[in-house]
Amino acid sequence: MSKSKKAAKSVAILIGFSFFTKFLGFFREALVAKNFGAGFDTDTYFVAAAAISLFSLMINSALYQTVIPVLAEVEAKEGKAGKLRHVNNILNIMSLFAIGIIIIAWIAAPIAVKIIAVGFKGEQFDLAVLLMRIGLPSILFSVINGVFRGYLQSESMFFESSIADLPHNIIFIFFLLVFGNKYGVVILTVVGLISYIGRISVQYPSLRKIGYRYSFDFNLKDEYVIKMIKLTPPVLISSTISDINNIVDKSMASTLVTGSISALNYASKLSTVVQTSLLSSITTVIYPMFSQAVHGKGYGELKKAIIKGLNIMLLVSIPVAIATIALSNPMVRIAFERGEFNPTASSKTIIALIFYSLGLPATAMRSITYHVFYALQDTKATMKNSIVIVAVNILFNFILIKSMKHAGLALATSISGIVGTVTLLIRLRKKIGPFGFYHSVICMGKALLAAVAMGIVIFVLDKMIYLGDSLWHELGKLVITGGSGLLVYVVVVYAMGVEEVRWVLGLVGEKLRGKQRTTI
Repeated sequence: MSKSKKAAKSVAILIGFSFFTKFLGFFREALVAKNFGAGFDTDTYFVAAAAISLFSLMINSALYQTVIPVLAEVEAKEGKAGKLRHVNNILNIMSLFAIGIIIIAWIAAPIAVKIIAVGFKGEQFDLAVLLMRIGLPSILFSVINGVFRGYLQSESMFFESSIADLPHNIIFIFFLLVFGNKYGVVILTVVGLISYIGRISVQYPSLRKIGYRYSFDFNLKDEYVIKMIKLTPPVLISSTISDINNIVDKSMASTLVTGSISALNYASKLSTVVQTSLLSSITTVIYPMFSQAVHGKGYGELKKAIIKGLNIMLLVSIPVAIATIALSNPMVRIAFERGEFNPTASSKTIIALIFYSLGLPATAMRSITYHVFYALQDTKATMKNSIVIVAVNILFNFILIKSMKHAGLALATSISGIVGTVTLLIRLRKKIGPFGFYHSVICMGKALLAAVAMGIVIFVLDKMIYLGDSLWHELGKLVITGGSGLLVYVVVVYAMGVEEVRWVLGLVGEKLRGKQRTTI
């Protein structure tokens, strides 16, 4: 099997498991909405969870981005034994670092809550502090998970990381199905800690299989640890920009009516499904193309790869954004509206989802552009861009919150993402010269026209079709309208002669006929 076919197979597996885990994640969120609704407890829980997530995901992401290239260098110079020794050294040093953060965060929890939830007072403030302190050990578990994930992927083992979220979701779902809201959000935070341990445990058998054995190696002067420390800060900032924006949004939403934070949280979960599953899988495939093309003369091959990557992202993200806007009402009602999650909570979540969706194409393009800069070993550019995005988000939060309330916070997130993407593309052009972005502008126009046609079809079918009022009837209608819209989109972009769509459809056709394409 060729490398390209192996890569395609790996991506297909990653996409499949990613969508499955996202489905479980939605089921988990739906159960939280059913049992706790959108009010005092959930507002407090989501703020505390966001604060903890900011630390844990930030560290996990930075480790993932830096461990893999560093371990590859170690293996080339010192072999498998040296690689294993350095893995344990990195694990021990980073674990000690995590414990230090936990201790500091425990002491500073009241200050952190005052910053991230300025509207919390009295009992709600005390509960937020308690929940944050209970959840802090997840930072340590996140470090262990990040090192193990990087080690496995450096050994070309991707399956384990693709299923790591399964125990996380399954443990949550089991608890919510069995106990509901019987023990409140405090126990929900404890369950979150247990689920982190599940993420680690699912990877450990594979670690043992490839010869991993723990040892207490501890060398702060290790050149590879020093290299990771130098690479980490810019990656740390740029990779966690969405979490920082979420913290800012939740902090400002805490000054609004009860349920605003929860509405933003549920809408954000829905809007990032494709971003964190399908789009991330695409980036995984395209990123090696950038790395291989960086050293080409005049960046010729790199520029071709950039345009292909941007076009593919636009062709996927634009119709998803339009479809999400057109189907926002049934999506939210099917996903969340039951139990304590009433129509009022749905309406708040729907409007936030619409405004979050406007920024999806920009987010997709920025993901591609970030990885170009990573391939160019310019992590400072992405860091500076992340700072711009946060600044613009805060500015528009203050501008829009008075007139649009929580919907203004969602719109500000999209605006800041668009501004950040434009400035990053300008910076890229200055760095490597013109790279033919007009090709992507043309592709964007075609995708937008096809997506509008798709949206019209979805809107008309949504008004015409009535199957019943049950959840399954609503879900069936959603599948019919969404599937019909997708078919219209593919037909229109194919008719417009979009190269990437014609190639994919041709590849599928050859596969169905039992043939194999030898060129890309």
